[in-house]
Amino acid sequence: MIKVRYPCVEISLDKIKHNTREIVELCKRNNINVTGVTKVFCGEPKIAKTMVEGGVQILADSRIENLIKLKEINVPKMLLRLPMISQADEVIKYSDISLNSELNIIKELSKKAVEQNKEHKIILMVDLGDLREGIFDEEEIFFVVSEILKLDGIKLIGIGTNLTCYGGVIPKYENLSKLVKIKMNIEKKFNIELDIISGGNSSSLYLLKAGEMPKKINQLRLGESIVLGRETAYGESIENTYDDCFKLIVEIIEIKEKPSVPIGEIGMDAFGNKPTFIDKGIMKRAICAIGKQDVDLGDIIPYDKNIEILGESSDHLILDITKCEKNYEVGDNVEFKLTYGGILKVMTSEYVKKNFV
Repeated sequence: MIKVRYPCVEISLDKIKHNTREIVELCKRNNINVTGVTKVFCGEPKIAKTMVEGGVQILADSRIENLIKLKEINVPKMLLRLPMISQADEVIKYSDISLNSELNIIKELSKKAVEQNKEHKIILMVDLGDLREGIFDEEEIFFVVSEILKLDGIKLIGIGTNLTCYGGVIPKYENLSKLVKIKMNIEKKFNIELDIISGGNSSSLYLLKAGEMPKKINQLRLGESIVLGRETAYGESIENTYDDCFKLIVEIIEIKEKPSVPIGEIGMDAFGNKPTFIDKGIMKRAICAIGKQDVDLGDIIPYDKNIEILGESSDHLILDITKCEKNYEVGDNVEFKLTYGGILKVMTSEYVKKNFV
């Protein structure tokens, strides 16, 4: 029997596959293909393969290092974050498609594609107001397209946008319709056909339920909706999906009854902040072997509703277990649900073991 090491994140591949199938089918009914985003779990191949089994047609990540992990999985790979010129060679080598907005970078990709005797596909990103990546001015879009069409080794396959991630701008029929119009204008002006209108991420999913997705949007790049079963515009659950595909399990290393307020002059904590405390008298406190280096306390939710999270340092999590019905002992485990940010951090931490169930 394999001994489980803690802290660990328990990952249900069956639940991830179920969520993927449900969401792929939802999108399929609306003539939308799903690109599965792997960045939140750092391109872990077991999870990525599960998403492919669930029906995603492309795997996408923001980091080349993660795409390298996925090179043995036989589906196209997409680089989500705009390429760095310094990584142009690796972009061509390890991704089939990349999202772009800078002409100089696209020209460098062209050079590297020719050197590697490859054709690299690109989606030109358009900024619809969220003010992260993408070209904002339509005339600049036309100029960049005209230059792309002159390049060897590069094929423009579509346009795309990203919403909510920086500015919090909600995808609407109105702003995504602008993307459709720009695509049609490009096709008319240059007498070309673009295969893809990539209409954003998990925040665009609510439009499907509302019946408000512009009909020509035919691709979504989805990660959080698959791993947490929710759209991200309003945080609503997606019907018939799981929100607990990832579970954090930590071990208790101390249980003591102590005052609720530190004794002595209060200065800065280990992270340069001056903490404040509420006097609740003597409380039963548990310390668990995990900390800020692994996960932020705002990203974990105890399954035991009677546990209150008090705080954490680099490698200690402090809990109030005074009101718990369970008689916790040193060596016991405490389980937590994870937010999207929590999944990202525990999957990134080398100190949190990954167990697949």
